[in-house]
Amino acid sequence: MKVKRVVGEERILLSELREMLLAVEASRLAAGEEMSYELRKSIEHANHLSKTSAEKARALVGELLKLEKIKEDIAFRIANLMPRTRDELRAIYAKERFTLTTEELDEILDLVMTHF
Repeated sequence: MKVKRVVGEERILLSELREMLLAVEASRLAAGEEMSYELRKSIEHANHLSKTSAEKARALVGELLKLEKIKEDIAFRIANLMPRTRDELRAIYAKERFTLTTEELDEILDLVMTHF
């Protein structure tokens, strides 16, 4: 199958992708169709890495975007990875031109823990 052009682009969270893949899996199983190797591996990967529900992850992104030094792509990375320590959070910010204070890191970690 050749893709001729991209119609649209939308950012989604890993937990949202997991729910979409599970819906595809259920429809394939109900129809009696066999799932491809790629689809099975994608579902396995999403199940393994998804750490929270789609609703909680989307709420976390909304609250993170209200903070001052959070861009949309970083908010999505934080919601996908759900860091638990300051070092994990610093790794997400490693490519940014600014650093966060300890208080800012703790504020973000508190938000993550409330949505875990």
